[in-house]
Amino acid sequence: MSKSHGKYVWYELATSDVEGAKKFYGDVIGWGTDRFGGPEGDYTIWKAGAQGIGGAMTLPEEARKAGAPPRWVGYVYVDDVDAIVAKAKSLGGHEVVPPTDLPDVGRIAMVSDPQGAVIAMIKPNGPEAPWLDEVPDGHVSWNELLAGEQEAALHFYAELFGWQKEQAVPMPNGIYQLYGKHGHTLGGMMTRPTGYPAPPHWLYYVKVADLDAAIERVRKSGGKVMMGPMEVPGGSRIAQCTDPQGAAFALNGR
Repeated sequence: MSKSHGKYVWYELATSDVEGAKKFYGDVIGWGTDRFGGPEGDYTIWKAGAQGIGGAMTLPEEARKAGAPPRWVGYVYVDDVDAIVAKAKSLGGHEVVPPTDLPDVGRIAMVSDPQGAVIAMIKPNGPEAPWLDEVPDGHVSWNELLAGEQEAALHFYAELFGWQKEQAVPMPNGIYQLYGKHGHTLGGMMTRPTGYPAPPHWLYYVKVADLDAAIERVRKSGGKVMMGPMEVPGGSRIAQCTDPQGAAFALNGR
């Protein structure tokens, strides 16, 4: 198993309005964009400075007809896409996008865990992705799962990606379980509170230099703040938001 196996390497937004999303995230976070002409048509690449960190695409028509909302999906580096999809299915997960080769990109797939949260994987063409000691501003710094049941979810992802338990943080609604790999904390998981209206899902936090200023930009640009700002252990503060098209994302900073 390579050192990169289990590392988040890409974040993708499927949205009803790519141009609107480009303006919103450019205004709020400062992302630039490039265009990539892939096999399925134009694809927007998000750039934090000179580095590509993710992409945006139009939510497919069949997904819209099925009621799928705009959403973010994280891609995890894996050594063998087909083997991990097979492993996910053997553990009760479901194939959402089958293993697919993308020219000049790599091999990708998407699965839902047994509780319904969706995650993607990729074996990119090219070298392994390095682990960073500190996440720069404008990059995703935290990957959070609101699970149907946290212990079962962590077992599923540990089998797929080798993620390991770290600190368990008591919260008013239960235990918030940190997880990571190779000494790098990747995020946290917790069981959904009783009566919580949304199904199990992943939420991705982008690091910003000034949280209050970023929150104000969210509101001015047509987004909504669902929760926060609030302080979390370690001295950072967070806010959970939606963009104007309804995709959920979060911010963390000082």
